[in-house]
Amino acid sequence: MAVIDPEMVRVLTNLVVHGQEAANQFDVDAQAASADGVKALAAGIAMGLGALGPGLGIGLLASKAMEALGRNPEARAPIQQNMVLGLAFAEAIGIYALVIAIIILFVA
Repeated sequence: MAVIDPEMVRVLTNLVVHGQEAANQFDVDAQAASADGVKALAAGIAMGLGALGPGLGIGLLASKAMEALGRNPEARAPIQQNMVLGLAFAEAIGIYALVIAIIILFVA
C-alpha cells in the first residue's frame, strides 16, 4: 500500500499553484520528487484519456455487431471479419496511449 507523504503533497501543490518560484524554495531532492510526481500524474492522465476512446469504440463496435448478427445471422462471416478488424484498430489506439504514458513516465 502506498503512503501519501504530506510534504510531497505540499510541494506538488505549491509547484502547481505558484509555479517555478515555489519549487526554487525547496532543495534539489524535493524538486526531483515533485517532477516525478508530475510525471506520474501526466502518465496517468495520458493513459486514462487514451483508453477512454478505444474503450467506448470497442463497446459500441461489439454492440452493433451483435445487433447486426441478431438481425441477419446468415451474414456472420463478413460481420465478424469487419468487427475483428475494427477491434484491432481500436486496440492499437489504446496501445499507442500506453506507449506515450510509458515514455512520459520513464524517458521525459
